[in-house]
Amino acid sequence: MDKRQCCRRLLQIAVVLVGISFLTFALTYLAPGDPVRSMYAANGTIPSEAVLQQTREEMGLNRPFLVQYFDWLTGCLRGDFGRSYSLKKPVAELLAARLWPTLKLSLLSLLLMLLFAVPFGMLSAVYKGKPVDYLVRGCTFFGVSMPNFWVGLLLLYVVALELKLVPVVSSGKGFDKLILPAVTLAFAMAAKYTRQVRTAVLEELNQDYVAGARARGIRERTILWRHVFPNALLPLITMLGLSLGSLLGGTAVVEVIFSYPGLGNLAIKAIQAMDYPLIQGYVLWTALIYMALNLLVDISYNYVDPRIREKR
Repeated sequence: MDKRQCCRRLLQIAVVLVGISFLTFALTYLAPGDPVRSMYAANGTIPSEAVLQQTREEMGLNRPFLVQYFDWLTGCLRGDFGRSYSLKKPVAELLAARLWPTLKLSLLSLLLMLLFAVPFGMLSAVYKGKPVDYLVRGCTFFGVSMPNFWVGLLLLYVVALELKLVPVVSSGKGFDKLILPAVTLAFAMAAKYTRQVRTAVLEELNQDYVAGARARGIRERTILWRHVFPNALLPLITMLGLSLGSLLGGTAVVEVIFSYPGLGNLAIKAIQAMDYPLIQGYVLWTALIYMALNLLVDISYNYVDPRIREKR
């Protein structure tokens, strides 16, 4: 990707972010309910209508929609996403505090997934049509069919309650408190990635260069790991970028089940409290992560596959 293409992609990202910010702000603005009333209710206070009206004026919620939106957007451009109604802290500070726990959880779950998906996907492809292949494909079908919340609850019951190997409630500060949420996230991803690795490796095994390498007497293991696997990486890298973006955005169900202090858990609490600035900041944050990772994936193609760089 040259400088012109990179600048074009950055411009596209900026336009999409503005569109997402407008839609997010409009949906929260049109949402039923009163955030000021909810804010007082969370503190156990029942204010009068005069107090509610005064608070709305102080917070700028009685101004026209476009005025509120442009004020918020200009603040976002300066790094100020507003102040949380329920937690009484800057939204940027709250999101930044939850990023590191979510990043740890995301990277560990991706690592666990790759440790399973890559070897078993290649094993299934090499022994296509044999019992090992059917066994791996059956396990992946079972894994794809099981929802994350069910896997999380099952692991919580067996490993934490029955076997007492890890704590029931995770604070995100120790590895023992991190392992169950990571295994839960890795479970479904491993099934999907194993199938993807199998498909990509099978496609490469049918290429002419593999037949030529075998005819020259190159060992099968060398062909598989030095030639086939690198060429099968492109679709895997694309999926990894999307999965990492999804995980960094926060996997709310798993984080709520394990009481994990990540971005997804924060988003659920913001929705329950009708904390509009926090919801808007979270959506914009997630969108930025997705698009930035997609851009990095596109750039990485030039280094993984030199043929793409030559075509460009």
